[in-house]
Amino acid sequence: MDHYAVFGKPISQSKSPLIHSLFATQTKQSLEYTRVEPAINGFDSAIAQFFADGGKGANITAPFKLAAFEFASNRSDRATISGAVNTLQKCEDGSIFGDNTDGPGLVQDLLRLSIPLKNKRILVLGAGGAARGVLQPLMAQQPAILMVANRTASKAVLLASLIPNDKLTGCGFNELNSATPPFDVIINSTSASLTGELPAVELSVIAAAKYVYDMSYGDKPTVFMQHAANLGVKNVFDGLGMLVGQAAESFFIWRGVRPLVEPVIQALREQL
Repeated sequence: MDHYAVFGKPISQSKSPLIHSLFATQTKQSLEYTRVEPAINGFDSAIAQFFADGGKGANITAPFKLAAFEFASNRSDRATISGAVNTLQKCEDGSIFGDNTDGPGLVQDLLRLSIPLKNKRILVLGAGGAARGVLQPLMAQQPAILMVANRTASKAVLLASLIPNDKLTGCGFNELNSATPPFDVIINSTSASLTGELPAVELSVIAAAKYVYDMSYGDKPTVFMQHAANLGVKNVFDGLGMLVGQAAESFFIWRGVRPLVEPVIQALREQL
């Protein structure tokens, strides 16, 4: 039986084993999927041992995505741009391929929710690792403009410069105001929702959006989702589908089979 695992610290809360077991049942694949929690400085030895013992592939979560990037023998373009790897695969020649499936997972979920992206104005809030992983796949959807905004403007500008394109720009939160042309889609990639906080973005910018998507999720709408809904935004979504979508992309890389995400999203939603 092929062996896969998710590596992180902490890792007991990870839903990856459940998600991939549901994918395996659905697609009639025989595999084993476990959790591994290395010591904070022990990722390289732990992942090397995993592959030496016959492991076929691994998902990587915080705080090891940068270490996984360095560990990979070769990487996808989207992983190179993001500077982080969340999926590792052992190839037939023994090399380790690194990819980042966060962006495809996000785009798949946005399209599943019938959120239009082509020729639309898209705003991504935050310029951290979550944003880095999604810019290239979002740009591939041919938006009219993709703007990255961050509390520290220089980080957003630097991130936007990684993909030279006149439709991709970066700015500070304080540069977003009522004079900014309205955005069709606003995506919150900051961790603010996890701490019950809100990005310091002018209310009128959020209120003018047609769709708001928060990469975080929970058993109830996130603070950012509630904020947008209170401002009158009618189409507000959380990131549970992105979690399942990025896992589905990993599963496809490993197994060559693309599972259906909708029943798995529903199963996870019932357990929140």
